[in-house]
Amino acid sequence: MLATIPSTGRLDGAALGDLAWPAKHEVIGVPVSATDYAEAVELLTAAARQHRPAIATALAVHGTVEAAHDPALLAQIASFDLVLPDGQPVRWALNLLFRRKLRDRVYGPELMLRLCARAAAEGIGVYLYGSTASTVGRLRESLQCGSLALRIVGCEPSLFRPLTTEEDRALVERIAASGAGFVFIGLGCPLQERFAFAHRHSIRAAQICVGAAFDFHAGTKRQAPRWMQDCGLEWLFRLAQEPRRLARRYLVTNSAFLWRLSSQFLGRR
Repeated sequence: MLATIPSTGRLDGAALGDLAWPAKHEVIGVPVSATDYAEAVELLTAAARQHRPAIATALAVHGTVEAAHDPALLAQIASFDLVLPDGQPVRWALNLLFRRKLRDRVYGPELMLRLCARAAAEGIGVYLYGSTASTVGRLRESLQCGSLALRIVGCEPSLFRPLTTEEDRALVERIAASGAGFVFIGLGCPLQERFAFAHRHSIRAAQICVGAAFDFHAGTKRQAPRWMQDCGLEWLFRLAQEPRRLARRYLVTNSAFLWRLSSQFLGRR
């Protein structure tokens, strides 16, 4: 079942005016929001209620390194309203470099469940876009079983190719017609971030890039045990599940993250 996430009342004023997005700090050159679940849920829900465009992504080590090595992607992510510290190492880096004292990361799959709980409680429509037809269909069933009150107003897979101008316009029109307040995007990094950035004005909803959350909640991939997540070893669990696909990614990105973080830490000292 989806957990009930009560309002904290922290954004009563913001709901009537400009949303006060949290400060960002550069981790290996990538701006990351110093925030927690409660603040992220409140801000994104406020945007969803008003159908105000907002874009958010949950970056772990892989996404952070991708952005650090790609100036165009970095410029796009820098414009996001929320760049969430999805991976424990990213949270640790914020605490180490900027003394933020964050007690937990903001994990994309968990954030998705919390936002769905809020959507069910407030009658906010949810749109699912990405992955395969089978996965997104199973995701819809899983979320609906978690809460019968959840209104999933749209559900469609990726075409696994760039959309034509006509296809893109039609997708935006379908999302608008659905009345969705939350649009969850599961295209994988960096495709999902590029999609959200490209539609940051045309989609009047809160777009949240959650990547592997689609597979986890659909039951097509296993999540790491909680103790491995807490210790920052989720990458090791996923590597054991898909060694041929992920070996090079983790060898390169983990090493690059540690090297650049060490250089940043020593530079600050």
